[in-house]
Amino acid sequence: MTDFKKTGPKDVFGQLLAVIGLYVSVITFGALIFALINLYFPDILNYDYRLYANQSLRWPLAILVIVFPLFVWWNSYLQKDFEKNPEKKELRSRKWFLHFTLFAAAIVIIGDLVSLVFRFLSGDLTIQFILKILAVFIIAAAVFIYYLWNIRKDIPATRDPRMRWFVRAVVAVAGFFIIFSFFAVGSPFSQRLRRFDERRVSDLQNIQYQIVNYWQVKRTLPQNIDQLRDDIAGFIPPSDPETGETYEYRVLALLQFELCANFKTSNKQDSKIGKVPVPAAPRGSYYPYPITEDNWSYDVGKTCFTRTIDPDRYPPLNK
Repeated sequence: MTDFKKTGPKDVFGQLLAVIGLYVSVITFGALIFALINLYFPDILNYDYRLYANQSLRWPLAILVIVFPLFVWWNSYLQKDFEKNPEKKELRSRKWFLHFTLFAAAIVIIGDLVSLVFRFLSGDLTIQFILKILAVFIIAAAVFIYYLWNIRKDIPATRDPRMRWFVRAVVAVAGFFIIFSFFAVGSPFSQRLRRFDERRVSDLQNIQYQIVNYWQVKRTLPQNIDQLRDDIAGFIPPSDPETGETYEYRVLALLQFELCANFKTSNKQDSKIGKVPVPAAPRGSYYPYPITEDNWSYDVGKTCFTRTIDPDRYPPLNK
Protein backbone atom coordinates (compact mmCIF):
# COMPACT_ATOMS: atom_id res chain seq x y z
CA MET A 1 0.00 0.00 0.00
CA THR A 2 1.22 3.48 -0.86
CA ASP A 3 2.69 5.46 2.02
CA PHE A 4 0.76 8.75 1.72
CA LYS A 5 3.07 10.41 4.22
CA LYS A 6 5.71 10.44 1.50
CA THR A 7 3.41 11.29 -1.37
CA GLY A 8 1.17 14.22 -2.07
CA PRO A 9 -0.11 16.68 -4.64
CA LYS A 10 3.44 17.57 -5.68
CA ASP A 11 3.91 13.99 -6.89
CA VAL A 12 0.72 14.12 -8.94
CA PHE A 13 1.68 17.42 -10.51
CA GLY A 14 5.22 16.15 -10.99
CA GLN A 15 3.88 13.24 -13.03
CA LEU A 16 1.57 15.58 -14.93
CA LEU A 17 4.51 17.83 -15.76
CA ALA A 18 6.47 14.82 -17.04
CA VAL A 19 3.56 13.71 -19.24
CA ILE A 20 3.08 17.21 -20.66
CA GLY A 21 6.81 17.43 -21.34
CA LEU A 22 6.67 14.05 -23.09
CA TYR A 23 3.73 14.98 -25.32
CA VAL A 24 5.16 18.38 -26.25
CA SER A 25 8.57 16.84 -26.99
CA VAL A 26 7.13 14.00 -29.09
CA ILE A 27 4.77 16.23 -31.11
CA THR A 28 7.37 18.93 -31.82
CA PHE A 29 10.07 16.35 -32.56
CA GLY A 30 7.75 14.74 -35.09
CA ALA A 31 7.09 18.15 -36.66
CA LEU A 32 10.85 18.75 -36.79
CA ILE A 33 11.51 15.45 -38.55
CA PHE A 34 8.68 16.10 -41.01
CA ALA A 35 10.14 19.51 -41.86
CA LEU A 36 13.59 18.00 -42.43
CA ILE A 37 12.10 15.34 -44.71
CA ASN A 38 10.21 18.02 -46.66
CA LEU A 39 13.41 20.00 -46.99
CA TYR A 40 15.72 17.21 -48.17
CA PHE A 41 13.23 14.88 -49.89
CA PRO A 42 10.73 17.21 -51.60
CA ASP A 43 7.74 15.81 -53.44
CA ILE A 44 7.12 17.45 -56.81
CA LEU A 45 3.35 17.19 -56.24
CA ASN A 46 3.66 19.03 -52.94
CA TYR A 47 6.13 21.75 -53.88
CA ASP A 48 4.83 24.13 -51.21
CA TYR A 49 6.29 21.81 -48.54
CA ARG A 50 9.76 22.32 -50.02
CA LEU A 51 9.38 26.09 -50.24
CA TYR A 52 8.31 26.54 -46.63
CA ALA A 53 10.14 23.63 -44.99
CA ASN A 54 12.95 25.89 -43.78
CA GLN A 55 10.45 28.19 -42.09
CA SER A 56 8.52 25.30 -40.54
CA LEU A 57 11.69 24.15 -38.77
CA ARG A 58 11.90 27.21 -36.55
CA TRP A 59 9.02 26.72 -34.12
CA PRO A 60 9.63 23.00 -33.40
CA LEU A 61 13.32 23.71 -32.99
CA ALA A 62 12.69 26.64 -30.64
CA ILE A 63 10.32 24.53 -28.52
CA LEU A 64 12.58 21.49 -28.40
CA VAL A 65 15.67 23.48 -27.41
CA ILE A 66 13.86 24.53 -24.23
CA VAL A 67 11.37 21.74 -23.49
CA PHE A 68 13.31 18.59 -24.37
CA PRO A 69 16.32 19.17 -22.03
CA LEU A 70 13.90 20.11 -19.24
CA PHE A 71 11.86 16.96 -19.89
CA VAL A 72 14.98 14.75 -19.81
CA TRP A 73 16.17 16.40 -16.60
CA TRP A 74 12.77 16.18 -14.90
CA ASN A 75 12.28 12.55 -15.91
CA SER A 76 15.72 11.75 -14.55
CA TYR A 77 14.79 13.49 -11.31
CA LEU A 78 11.61 11.42 -11.02
CA GLN A 79 13.54 8.20 -11.61
CA LYS A 80 15.94 9.06 -8.79
CA ASP A 81 12.98 9.91 -6.58
CA PHE A 82 11.48 6.49 -7.29
CA GLU A 83 14.74 4.89 -6.19
CA LYS A 84 14.55 6.68 -2.87
CA ASN A 85 10.79 6.23 -2.48
CA PRO A 86 9.68 3.05 -4.29
CA GLU A 87 6.13 3.45 -2.95
CA LYS A 88 5.60 6.41 -5.29
CA LYS A 89 5.60 4.03 -8.25
CA GLU A 90 2.23 2.78 -7.01
CA LEU A 91 0.53 6.16 -7.22
CA ARG A 92 -2.80 5.80 -8.99
CA SER A 93 -2.25 9.03 -10.93
CA ARG A 94 1.10 7.75 -12.20
CA LYS A 95 -0.46 4.51 -13.43
CA TRP A 96 -3.23 6.42 -15.17
CA PHE A 97 -0.72 8.66 -16.94
CA LEU A 98 1.45 5.73 -17.98
CA HIS A 99 -1.45 3.66 -19.30
CA PHE A 100 -2.87 6.60 -21.20
CA THR A 101 0.54 7.20 -22.78
CA LEU A 102 0.69 3.55 -23.84
CA PHE A 103 -2.81 3.83 -25.25
CA ALA A 104 -1.91 6.95 -27.24
CA ALA A 105 1.29 5.35 -28.59
CA ALA A 106 -0.61 2.22 -29.64
CA ILE A 107 -3.26 4.31 -31.43
CA VAL A 108 -0.54 6.22 -33.29
CA ILE A 109 1.17 3.01 -34.42
CA ILE A 110 -2.13 1.50 -35.62
CA GLY A 111 -3.07 4.73 -37.41
CA ASP A 112 0.40 4.79 -38.92
CA LEU A 113 -0.09 1.36 -40.47
CA VAL A 114 -3.59 2.22 -41.72
CA SER A 115 -2.27 5.40 -43.32
CA LEU A 116 0.53 3.44 -44.98
CA VAL A 117 -1.95 1.02 -46.60
CA PHE A 118 -4.29 3.85 -47.65
CA ARG A 119 -1.51 5.90 -49.26
CA PHE A 120 -0.19 2.78 -50.98
CA LEU A 121 -3.62 2.15 -52.51
CA SER A 122 -3.78 5.83 -53.56
CA GLY A 123 -0.51 5.56 -55.47
CA ASP A 124 1.17 8.09 -53.17
CA LEU A 125 3.91 5.85 -51.79
CA THR A 126 6.82 8.29 -52.20
CA ILE A 127 10.15 8.28 -50.37
CA GLN A 128 8.96 11.35 -48.48
CA PHE A 129 5.83 9.60 -47.24
CA ILE A 130 7.70 6.39 -46.34
CA LEU A 131 10.23 8.34 -44.29
CA LYS A 132 7.46 10.18 -42.45
CA ILE A 133 5.63 6.93 -41.68
CA LEU A 134 8.89 5.40 -40.49
CA ALA A 135 9.62 8.43 -38.29
CA VAL A 136 6.18 8.33 -36.65
CA PHE A 137 6.45 4.58 -36.11
CA ILE A 138 9.90 4.83 -34.49
CA ILE A 139 8.88 7.71 -32.22
CA ALA A 140 5.68 5.97 -31.11
CA ALA A 141 7.48 2.64 -30.67
CA ALA A 142 10.20 4.23 -28.52
CA VAL A 143 7.58 5.81 -26.24
CA PHE A 144 5.62 2.55 -26.08
CA ILE A 145 8.69 0.45 -25.21
CA TYR A 146 9.93 2.80 -22.49
CA TYR A 147 6.62 3.27 -20.70
CA LEU A 148 5.60 -0.36 -21.02
CA TRP A 149 8.86 -1.24 -19.31
CA ASN A 150 8.11 1.25 -16.54
CA ILE A 151 4.73 -0.37 -15.92
CA ARG A 152 6.00 -3.94 -15.89
CA LYS A 153 9.23 -3.49 -13.96
CA ASP A 154 9.72 -2.55 -10.33
CA ILE A 155 13.18 -1.06 -10.71
CA PRO A 156 13.90 2.35 -12.28
CA ALA A 157 15.06 2.46 -15.90
CA THR A 158 18.46 3.75 -14.79
CA ARG A 159 19.12 0.47 -12.95
CA ASP A 160 18.64 -1.78 -15.98
CA PRO A 161 21.67 -1.78 -18.34
CA ARG A 162 19.68 -2.41 -21.52
CA MET A 163 17.04 0.20 -20.75
CA ARG A 164 19.73 2.67 -19.70
CA TRP A 165 21.42 2.31 -23.09
CA PHE A 166 18.05 2.51 -24.81
CA VAL A 167 17.30 5.83 -23.10
CA ARG A 168 20.75 7.18 -23.91
CA ALA A 169 20.34 6.19 -27.56
CA VAL A 170 16.96 7.94 -27.79
CA VAL A 171 18.33 11.12 -26.20
CA ALA A 172 21.40 11.00 -28.45
CA VAL A 173 19.30 10.60 -31.63
CA ALA A 174 16.99 13.43 -30.59
CA GLY A 175 19.97 15.63 -29.76
CA PHE A 176 21.56 14.87 -33.13
CA PHE A 177 18.48 15.95 -35.07
CA ILE A 178 18.09 19.08 -32.97
CA ILE A 179 21.70 20.10 -33.62
CA PHE A 180 21.42 19.16 -37.30
CA SER A 181 18.31 21.33 -37.61
CA PHE A 182 20.31 24.37 -36.54
CA PHE A 183 22.50 23.90 -39.61
CA ALA A 184 19.43 23.34 -41.83
CA VAL A 185 17.74 26.51 -40.58
CA GLY A 186 20.88 28.60 -40.81
CA SER A 187 22.21 31.22 -38.46
CA PRO A 188 20.02 34.13 -37.29
CA PHE A 189 22.30 36.43 -39.30
CA SER A 190 21.73 34.48 -42.53
CA GLN A 191 17.99 34.35 -41.85
CA ARG A 192 17.89 38.12 -41.50
CA LEU A 193 19.70 38.51 -44.82
CA ARG A 194 17.19 36.14 -46.37
CA ARG A 195 14.29 38.22 -45.03
CA PHE A 196 15.85 41.35 -46.50
CA ASP A 197 16.01 39.62 -49.89
CA GLU A 198 12.41 38.45 -49.62
CA ARG A 199 11.45 42.08 -48.96
CA ARG A 200 13.44 43.18 -52.03
CA VAL A 201 11.57 40.70 -54.23
CA SER A 202 8.25 41.87 -52.79
CA ASP A 203 9.21 45.50 -53.50
CA LEU A 204 10.20 44.69 -57.08
CA GLN A 205 6.94 42.84 -57.64
CA ASN A 206 5.04 45.87 -56.35
CA ILE A 207 7.01 48.22 -58.60
CA GLN A 208 6.47 45.91 -61.57
CA TYR A 209 2.72 45.96 -61.02
CA GLN A 210 2.75 49.75 -60.81
CA ILE A 211 4.79 50.00 -64.03
CA VAL A 212 2.32 47.78 -65.90
CA ASN A 213 -0.59 49.79 -64.52
CA TYR A 214 1.18 53.02 -65.51
CA TRP A 215 1.55 51.74 -69.07
CA GLN A 216 -2.10 50.63 -69.21
CA VAL A 217 -3.23 54.11 -68.21
CA LYS A 218 -0.73 56.28 -70.15
CA ARG A 219 0.37 53.90 -72.96
CA THR A 220 4.00 54.61 -72.21
CA LEU A 221 6.54 53.35 -69.73
CA PRO A 222 7.71 55.68 -66.94
CA GLN A 223 11.18 57.10 -67.46
CA ASN A 224 12.10 56.61 -63.82
CA ILE A 225 10.65 55.02 -60.71
CA ASP A 226 9.75 58.34 -59.14
CA GLN A 227 7.10 58.86 -61.84
CA LEU A 228 5.16 55.99 -60.24
CA ARG A 229 4.51 58.08 -57.16
CA ASP A 230 0.79 58.59 -56.68
CA ASP A 231 -0.24 60.86 -53.81
CA ILE A 232 -3.95 60.12 -54.27
CA ALA A 233 -3.55 56.33 -54.25
CA GLY A 234 -0.89 56.68 -51.60
CA PHE A 235 1.77 54.78 -53.51
CA ILE A 236 5.37 55.70 -52.73
CA PRO A 237 8.03 53.72 -54.64
CA PRO A 238 9.82 51.48 -52.11
CA SER A 239 13.56 51.56 -51.66
CA ASP A 240 16.07 48.94 -50.57
CA PRO A 241 15.11 48.02 -46.95
CA GLU A 242 18.74 47.65 -45.85
CA THR A 243 20.55 50.46 -47.64
CA GLY A 244 17.69 52.84 -48.41
CA GLU A 245 18.89 53.15 -52.02
CA THR A 246 16.44 53.36 -54.91
CA TYR A 247 16.01 50.20 -56.94
CA GLU A 248 17.50 50.31 -60.43
CA TYR A 249 15.03 50.71 -63.29
CA ARG A 250 15.72 51.06 -67.01
CA VAL A 251 13.54 51.25 -70.08
CA LEU A 252 14.96 48.84 -72.69
CA ALA A 253 12.36 49.15 -75.46
CA LEU A 254 8.87 50.42 -76.12
CA LEU A 255 7.29 47.67 -74.02
CA GLN A 256 10.34 46.32 -72.24
CA PHE A 257 11.94 47.36 -68.95
CA GLU A 258 14.38 46.06 -66.37
CA LEU A 259 14.40 46.07 -62.57
CA CYS A 260 17.54 45.37 -60.55
CA ALA A 261 18.48 44.86 -56.91
CA ASN A 262 21.51 43.77 -54.91
CA PHE A 263 20.83 40.52 -53.06
CA LYS A 264 22.73 39.04 -50.15
CA THR A 265 21.58 35.42 -50.55
CA SER A 266 20.42 33.04 -53.29
CA ASN A 267 16.96 31.50 -53.68
CA LYS A 268 17.60 29.32 -56.71
CA GLN A 269 17.59 26.08 -54.73
CA ASP A 270 14.28 27.06 -53.14
CA SER A 271 12.63 28.16 -56.36
CA LYS A 272 13.03 24.88 -58.21
CA ILE A 273 12.64 21.20 -57.52
CA GLY A 274 14.76 19.43 -60.05
CA LYS A 275 14.10 21.23 -63.36
CA VAL A 276 10.47 22.11 -62.75
CA PRO A 277 9.67 25.77 -61.93
CA VAL A 278 7.75 26.11 -58.72
CA PRO A 279 4.80 28.51 -58.75
CA ALA A 280 4.36 30.78 -55.77
CA ALA A 281 1.35 32.54 -54.39
CA PRO A 282 1.04 36.30 -54.96
CA ARG A 283 2.65 38.29 -52.20
CA GLY A 284 -0.14 40.76 -51.80
CA SER A 285 -3.54 41.75 -53.07
CA TYR A 286 -1.92 44.53 -55.04
CA TYR A 287 -0.38 41.93 -57.35
CA PRO A 288 -3.32 40.26 -59.11
CA TYR A 289 -1.71 38.31 -61.94
CA PRO A 290 0.16 35.01 -61.45
CA ILE A 291 3.88 34.93 -60.82
CA THR A 292 6.38 32.15 -60.32
CA GLU A 293 9.40 31.90 -58.10
CA ASP A 294 11.33 31.06 -61.25
CA ASN A 295 10.58 34.60 -62.47
CA TRP A 296 12.23 36.00 -59.36
CA SER A 297 15.20 33.68 -58.80
CA TYR A 298 18.38 35.46 -57.80
CA ASP A 299 21.99 34.88 -56.80
CA VAL A 300 24.19 36.77 -54.42
CA GLY A 301 24.98 40.19 -55.83
CA LYS A 302 23.26 42.33 -58.41
CA THR A 303 20.42 40.59 -60.24
CA CYS A 304 18.27 42.16 -62.95
CA PHE A 305 14.83 41.07 -64.09
CA THR A 306 13.78 41.88 -67.66
CA ARG A 307 10.07 42.19 -68.31
CA THR A 308 8.16 42.68 -71.57
CA ILE A 309 4.55 43.86 -71.45
CA ASP A 310 2.14 41.92 -73.65
CA PRO A 311 -0.49 44.49 -74.77
CA ASP A 312 -2.97 41.70 -75.52
CA ARG A 313 -2.75 40.40 -71.99
CA TYR A 314 -2.54 43.84 -70.39
CA PRO A 315 -4.44 46.12 -72.78
CA PRO A 316 -4.65 49.90 -72.26
CA LEU A 317 -7.45 50.92 -69.94
CA ASN A 318 -8.53 54.05 -71.85
CA LYS A 319 -9.07 52.79 -75.37
